Amino acid sequence: MSQQVSQAEANAEFRQGLLYGLAAYSMWGFLPAYYKLTDSIAPDIIVSHRIMWSVFFVGLFLYLRGRWQEVRDVFRQPAVLKGLTASALFIAVNWLVFVWAIEQERVLDVSLGYFINPLVSILVGLVVLRERLSRGQGVAVAIAAIAVLIQAILAGGLPWISLVLAFSFAGYGYVRKVTPVNATPGMFVETLLLLPLAIGYVLLSLSWGKDALVLNDIPVLITLAGTGIVTALPLTCFSAAARRLPLFMLGLMQYLAPSMHFLMAVYVWNEPLDQEKLLTFAMIWVALGIFSFDSWNRYRSAASS
Repeated sequence: MSQQVSQAEANAEFRQGLLYGLAAYSMWGFLPAYYKLTDSIAPDIIVSHRIMWSVFFVGLFLYLRGRWQEVRDVFRQPAVLKGLTASALFIAVNWLVFVWAIEQERVLDVSLGYFINPLVSILVGLVVLRERLSRGQGVAVAIAAIAVLIQAILAGGLPWISLVLAFSFAGYGYVRKVTPVNATPGMFVETLLLLPLAIGYVLLSLSWGKDALVLNDIPVLITLAGTGIVTALPLTCFSAAARRLPLFMLGLMQYLAPSMHFLMAVYVWNEPLDQEKLLTFAMIWVALGIFSFDSWNRYRSAASS
């Protein structure tokens, strides 16, 4: 009877994890649509607001959950603080390029970047962590590299937006992986470290005569304030999913967001999908298929051993 109860609890946890994961990646998938609402504002101002409002909303969440001690603990550990400083710089670059690409109607490049990201993470593990590639991983990375090279040749240049997004997020993921801190307190400290830069830039922009606080457009200001919520909420859902799901499941779900980016770019915002870019996407999808199949085999082998 106890085994049946424990199995029922495990199944309930798994279902909750799926719902949390779908919620997190769906919200990340709709982010380009959200930032279309602020395309009248310069990307640097948007990112400054995102940092400021993230500090407010993530801090409020931690306070209401009684988790301030976790934040205090970070500032008592210089090594953890150093790691979060590095991850803060990675995520700041990622946010800035992400918002800029959306304003420039380059959402397809954003999609490609996040499709490439898992394969770039493999490279980070190979170079930094000295991890060994499986045969499937090696084939997937090789196909992705060839795809990027083909686009560079046919389109006359590297897809730099995609590469910056992929490498900055992979770098962020690596630093957070080796930094012993929970997701939400870590995000709060990251944005808190960036807060002086954000406030300083807003004040500097005000001195230049820019309406950096966007006080003349209240709907847009409310949308900018909401960037704190759209930063904190999916992160909270992702943390809940990560505690309940195996990494393999999370790995498959991460393709949901760039798939949504791709569909909205092509069918909602009518971004041009030329043959060169379509070929690049097709090769990346093949690489991800091989990578996912390889991951599934290794997960099944580990589960049966």
